[in-house]
Amino acid sequence: MGESVIRVRDLYKIYRVGNNKVRALNGVDFEIEKGEFCCIVGTSGSGKSTLLNMMAGLEKPTKGQIVIAGEHIEKKSESQLVLFRQAHVGFIFQSYNLLPNMTALENVAMPLTFQGVDKQIRELRAKRMLKLVGLEKYSKHRPGQMSGGQQQRVGIARALVVEPEIVFADEPTGNLDSNTTMEVLQLIRKIVHEKGQTMVMVTHDNYLASFGDRVIHIRDGKILRIDDNRGKSMEERLGNGGNEMGGTLDGATLEMLDAAKTTGVSNTAVAAEISNALNVPATAEAAEISNIPGVPKVPQTQASPSGLWEEVAAAQKASDDK
Repeated sequence: MGESVIRVRDLYKIYRVGNNKVRALNGVDFEIEKGEFCCIVGTSGSGKSTLLNMMAGLEKPTKGQIVIAGEHIEKKSESQLVLFRQAHVGFIFQSYNLLPNMTALENVAMPLTFQGVDKQIRELRAKRMLKLVGLEKYSKHRPGQMSGGQQQRVGIARALVVEPEIVFADEPTGNLDSNTTMEVLQLIRKIVHEKGQTMVMVTHDNYLASFGDRVIHIRDGKILRIDDNRGKSMEERLGNGGNEMGGTLDGATLEMLDAAKTTGVSNTAVAAEISNALNVPATAEAAEISNIPGVPKVPQTQASPSGLWEEVAAAQKASDDK
């Protein structure tokens, strides 16, 4: 087991509504290791956003301990929490939260201003981060001149420019279309893993959560289970959450996947069949992200789920004829 950067113990958050008590969090316990991409998934009202706010120090718990980077944040004052977040934490928001009258470069550099970093160094680091997210040519654009996906990339750069130990993301792809969602999710995973940072993402979408190293399932303020996805293939991850996503990978689909692994059928075709079984969108980005073991990165085909068996059979026949 690796080094724990977040440790939550016996955490409760109870709200009073008239004479009633509402338990938003009801005795939550877990740890998140350094360098993990952890997803917290649950439906609306499950307590996931409250949990994220607790870990970020935006709300005080009714009871329990929250240890972040070795410090008990539940004991800190508001002024201490502000300084703690500036030093250790980055945020990615669903609604981007960019300042409309500032350029992309100025938005990314803004957190460094609060840290007292010299202007020349601020701009240099902000330019480096914009290049990392593929927006170096958009440094002088304002939010209104960029697409939603581009604005979210600016938001990612802003969160990472302070080199935080931990990044909290609240439904970061909630306002994006399915193609842009995959691009942004892939970018977040790539950067966080390369830099060895810890990422905690809240989502209502089990499919998106399945890309996490670990997935914390929460309902009615309690943790149902924690899935450890490290070392698992994409079809194994999707199979874990199949019932919650509306479907499961049946025996025929799994047989198809096995055949695809041995014959080299394109990732797009396999992803199309997975998406059909699970009732989720099929995109080329999803196929690339899936990285199914043993399937070579061949040019994407236009095969539909209904034609996948024909492609598998043809590939098997060609293999047998060799």
